[in-house]
Amino acid sequence: MAADAQSNELRINYGGQAVLEGVMMRGRKALATAVRHPAGHIVLRAETLDPDRLSQRLRRAYFLRGVVAVWEMLVIGMRSLSFSARVQMVEEDGAETESEESSAYVTGSLVFGLALGVGLFFVLPLVITSFADPNVESDLVSNIIEGGVRLAVFIAYLGGIGLMPDIRRVWMYHGAEHKTINALEAGERLTTANVQRQSLAHPRCGTAFLVMLVVISIIVFAFLGRPPFFLRVLSRIALLPVIAGVGFELIMLTARYRSNLLARIVSAPGMWVQRLTTREPDDDQVEVAIAAMDRVLEDEGHLASLRPQVQPVVVPHA
Repeated sequence: MAADAQSNELRINYGGQAVLEGVMMRGRKALATAVRHPAGHIVLRAETLDPDRLSQRLRRAYFLRGVVAVWEMLVIGMRSLSFSARVQMVEEDGAETESEESSAYVTGSLVFGLALGVGLFFVLPLVITSFADPNVESDLVSNIIEGGVRLAVFIAYLGGIGLMPDIRRVWMYHGAEHKTINALEAGERLTTANVQRQSLAHPRCGTAFLVMLVVISIIVFAFLGRPPFFLRVLSRIALLPVIAGVGFELIMLTARYRSNLLARIVSAPGMWVQRLTTREPDDDQVEVAIAAMDRVLEDEGHLASLRPQVQPVVVPHA
């Protein structure tokens, strides 16, 4: 595929996510999750995305489209993660322990994850900051301290979970996902060797997006004064959709104009933090990422440059 064929419009339509022993890749109309089965083969699950879905209809609604797209990505990501977990949970005869997804489990996990995220990255920094507030006269300074604590908690969280062996493997698949998308955007044939030469970093990474949200939140919350604790927490939660919408647009702009000096400066913190959430993948992990991307390209009508080197087992979408 030539890099100039559809240029930026093609580039911003492909993304992905690392899952357990695998990678989910998605485009505008299709997604595929490829997972390395404990027996060694690749299991592939493809899904067609509804072209009339809300996020697609709102593509031109700036800021609002970001909020919808982020929610959609959370739902899709949790669904793919659930599938990858089931592939790993095999009985002795090699059969999966579950045959169907549990929508209640996916929904419950998503709600729990969001609640945990709000508590860890928004409520906890306010609690920590409250101990310093009696000695801080300026509301602005108090809110900046809170933002600094939030950033520190976020970095410490990423660094801490990265010490877990299972998460380190997820970070390796995250690296394989980035390298595969970078190869596609560079117009390279999707071979293991070509993909392995690519960078681990990508400006549209979810890690970069989260860093962008933290930075924007520091700026926005700095000017909200210092109301009672409950109202401070409520204001942080209420403004999350606004911050997500702004962050989404900035991520898309910096990715589109990645050669621009200002865009590189704005995206630099997110690119740096990706060092915590990516690891160099091995060839087997890259092979999984290529399998997922190849299927998405095929389903969307873009011929992949090269078929996966190992034919995956395709699992129908229920």
